[in-house]
Amino acid sequence: MTGEWDFRGIEAGEELPDIDTSVPHSARIYDYILGGKDNFAVDRQAAAKAMAANPHLATAMRENRALMRRMVAWLAREAGVRQFLDIGTGLPTSPNVHEIAQAAAPEARVVYVDNDPIVLTHARALLTSSPEGATAYIHADLRDPDKILSDPRLRSTLDLSQPVALTLFGVLHFIPDEDDPWGIVARLFGALPSGSYLALQHPTRDFYPEGVGTDRAFRSAGIAFQYRTKDEFARFIAGLEVVPPGIQLMSQWRAENEPQPRPSAQEAGAYGAIARKP
Repeated sequence: MTGEWDFRGIEAGEELPDIDTSVPHSARIYDYILGGKDNFAVDRQAAAKAMAANPHLATAMRENRALMRRMVAWLAREAGVRQFLDIGTGLPTSPNVHEIAQAAAPEARVVYVDNDPIVLTHARALLTSSPEGATAYIHADLRDPDKILSDPRLRSTLDLSQPVALTLFGVLHFIPDEDDPWGIVARLFGALPSGSYLALQHPTRDFYPEGVGTDRAFRSAGIAFQYRTKDEFARFIAGLEVVPPGIQLMSQWRAENEPQPRPSAQEAGAYGAIARKP
């Protein structure tokens, strides 16, 4: 294991994947809505449709980032986690997982995973690590858990005999039921040892009026998108030790120190939870 960022992002012999500017990608759509510059016309067009379908989408995306910050800080400070596997990373937006974790524990080690080539490009250029810790990046798809788990960058950065936090923010709703997201999460988390944590965020339609939601806008752009109910969300953490306060609106999960009043369920319609493997 090294104490520095793995700038390779791809292994020797792998080809750097092309960036297809004719097809929208969720990471670049998020980037545009949050005010970033790493997006293309096709992403902006898809984002405009999504925001027209849900006027609160930008608020929900900001709350997703805030939830990530709170959950990673809790995992590092309160739960003592020193290893993180973050899948669906998106374009770097400071603070990132490693910055939050290493602020609490400089020796923390983080592996990022995303399937957008533009994320790989920026990860290599922007992300760094504390001298005591380590970070690495894997270009891979959440739907291929075995590829992620067998990647040498993961194995050289994380010690899978010790607890790991698997973090999945803003990504599971892009996995339709037919791709079995529950089985994917079970495969990934099943490879981690006792004492590991699963931190999740997932959009829901439970609080939206009829006809409100971004799912059809994303699907019309060729991007799979599926809301899930609270019961469907709970399936991801069934059989695990759920950390208090349990399944909460993402804007409410341990948000006592956030600006008040908190966004409503209709403004930030997503659930969040952390669970521990016994």
